[in-house]
Amino acid sequence: MHCLNDKPWKCCIVYVIRYKWGVQKKGDADLQFMLVGGELIKIRSNSWKKNRFYKLQEDCKTMWHESHKAFRSNQTFSIDDIDSVRKGRQSEGLHKYTDASVEDQCFSIIFKGRKKNLDLMAANKDEAKQWVSGLEKVISNMRNLSRQQKSEHWIFSCMRKADKNEDNKMTLKELKHFLRQINIEVDDSYAEELFNKCDKSRSGSLEGSEIKHFYDLLTYREEIDVIYEKYAQTAGRISVRDLLNFLLNEQREQVGMADALKLIEKYELDETGKQKQHMTKDGFLMYLNHEEGSILNPAHKSVCQDMTQPLNHYYISSSHNTYLMEDQLKGPSSTEAYIRALMKSCRCVELDCWDGANGEPVIYHGYTLTSKVLFRDVIKAIKEYAFRTSEYPVILSLENHCSVEQQKLMAHHMISILGDALLTRPLGDTMPSSLPSPEELKGRFLIKGKRLNKLDAAFNNNNVIENDSVSEEDEAADSKENGQKAKAKKSKIKLAQELSDLVIYCKSVHYNGFEHQPNFNCFFQRTPTATAYIHHNMDKLSRIYPAGSRTDSSNYNPVPMWNAGCQIVALNFQTPSKEMDLNQGRFLPNGMCGYILKPEFQRHLASQFDPITLSKGPWLKRKIFHVMVISAQQLPKLNKDKQKSIVDPLVRVELYGVPADTTSKQTHSIDNNGFNPMWNENFQFDIHVPELVMVRFVVEDYDSTSQNDLIGQYCLPLTSVQNGYRHVPLLTKRGDVICSAGLFLHLMLLDAQ
Repeated sequence: MHCLNDKPWKCCIVYVIRYKWGVQKKGDADLQFMLVGGELIKIRSNSWKKNRFYKLQEDCKTMWHESHKAFRSNQTFSIDDIDSVRKGRQSEGLHKYTDASVEDQCFSIIFKGRKKNLDLMAANKDEAKQWVSGLEKVISNMRNLSRQQKSEHWIFSCMRKADKNEDNKMTLKELKHFLRQINIEVDDSYAEELFNKCDKSRSGSLEGSEIKHFYDLLTYREEIDVIYEKYAQTAGRISVRDLLNFLLNEQREQVGMADALKLIEKYELDETGKQKQHMTKDGFLMYLNHEEGSILNPAHKSVCQDMTQPLNHYYISSSHNTYLMEDQLKGPSSTEAYIRALMKSCRCVELDCWDGANGEPVIYHGYTLTSKVLFRDVIKAIKEYAFRTSEYPVILSLENHCSVEQQKLMAHHMISILGDALLTRPLGDTMPSSLPSPEELKGRFLIKGKRLNKLDAAFNNNNVIENDSVSEEDEAADSKENGQKAKAKKSKIKLAQELSDLVIYCKSVHYNGFEHQPNFNCFFQRTPTATAYIHHNMDKLSRIYPAGSRTDSSNYNPVPMWNAGCQIVALNFQTPSKEMDLNQGRFLPNGMCGYILKPEFQRHLASQFDPITLSKGPWLKRKIFHVMVISAQQLPKLNKDKQKSIVDPLVRVELYGVPADTTSKQTHSIDNNGFNPMWNENFQFDIHVPELVMVRFVVEDYDSTSQNDLIGQYCLPLTSVQNGYRHVPLLTKRGDVICSAGLFLHLMLLDAQ
């Protein structure tokens, strides 16, 4: 990276304009509007509506706004912390505290994690449009930066912060402060040696080209040099033939000369190199930092599986107690929780329905202090956001505790709000013999709940009414209370015909063993089994959910359920956990559409697969998985309040699958270096059923006296892992990308001898 003027701290801004915004983006009207800034009304309640000045800072990644609190005069937040921007009165706060007449003036900034939404109102609709458009452009372009560009941007941002007196120079003291900011601790003698090596002018401070020299020394990656020099067999450069050799033998990719040439055209920065069909070291690093050099197979980033098989042939991303933002005793219920789950491509959400005031049903966790949200508002939010990230069907799982009258209103709201997207009768004109496919149900809503009669009543108008029914989870609680073999106690809750008729393919039947299920051969009933569990899941749907005793909304391990072929393995999306990491990883491939096709041996009744005994069969494909943990880059500081707090990172490689494949191994810890730690440690794993293996990479801050702290993690199926030298992004405990951080590994999955 080269400075284009004599103010090195301005390099970051020039860099952003050149690489992030593209050619001539400096003239973008929305960007210029945000850089100037303006007044907005911040809204918290009916009585709290305050004018605040907001503007985008020159680094193009930080928003500044004034604050009238006594202990601070201004405040900033990073663009990286924003999850999305919503135009109009789309948040609960704006919907509640503003009038419909100002719809076009309102917008909300939705943050990652548990930070509260920022609800704002502009002076007019044109200004609101500019704010929304500008923010969306900044967010989009930040996310489209390559890993290398994010890294450079982050480093220069830290440099600016270290320049305390803003003189565009760096003293030795400021250099030490900068090194601590980027998470690396060095002794004074090394810092002074590094400083003197760059201070060519002997002026006692670094400026201009000296800062560029310092940057080059800091970001030098020895491991990349070693790989590049090994394959650079053409006058010290990698030719197109050298690159093809690397792709075939190291990365184990099925490619040809044309593919290697495309990579040079795409990533080589030097025009002379392009003309000679060579790749320089900078171009090689650029390639490794983009999706072709990522651990995740790029082909799996879009829908790549057969989506025409019956629903029961897929794992389905599913949420439990979707309405909750926190725990299930006193946490808030919110439409926001549904929006967040759906935007993560969750395809089965839960609605816990109870009688509400003024005849309107509400959703909350019954008999607790959790807040309540109107059923109709939830349905509106689901309608708005269900298909933003995935076009495949969404299942609404009803836990019904309402009176008949309010059940009728529930049915009315779903029919009137969801419209033609709501499935109200089976597809086709004859009684189906199997479930429809995700492809056939694109853009449709399915209701899961109790039904008063058999599905064929939809064809012959045979409305046989049963007197009572209960919710699925109530039945589970009753079964547990009375013993597994005891007849489940039923609450006397009558079921409205109008609501019953909306249950088409997902009729809820609680498991009490097959001997208690009179019509368990009906494909649309959702009943698990005991001994025939895996075979049952080959042609029927099973829903698994956390026990009611998990009052803290903790999660269970979903892997054994997937091993048994269960489709709807519902987790508490609101609770960060290893289990949610596994869930996010499970549904990462296939375009993150919320549906993953189960392995063939979990789909056909002739299969004798058993995850415990592992008898011989097509599922047994012995592999050896080699993992070399080479290095990490720009790991975040965990304790930002303490300048001298530096992480001591270690890396653990965890495998989850059938019991024989579940294991983990970890590196040693490296003291006081979160910026560029190197391990170069090799691990080997014996794999039996690769199609069910999940791989989770965990980076922790080692602590000898207490539990290690999580720095970042990444999880994906073994079948989506690319061989060779790969960069691995890191995510926070809530599943958000840590922009500049990552691991560098060498991976190889080979057939066992």
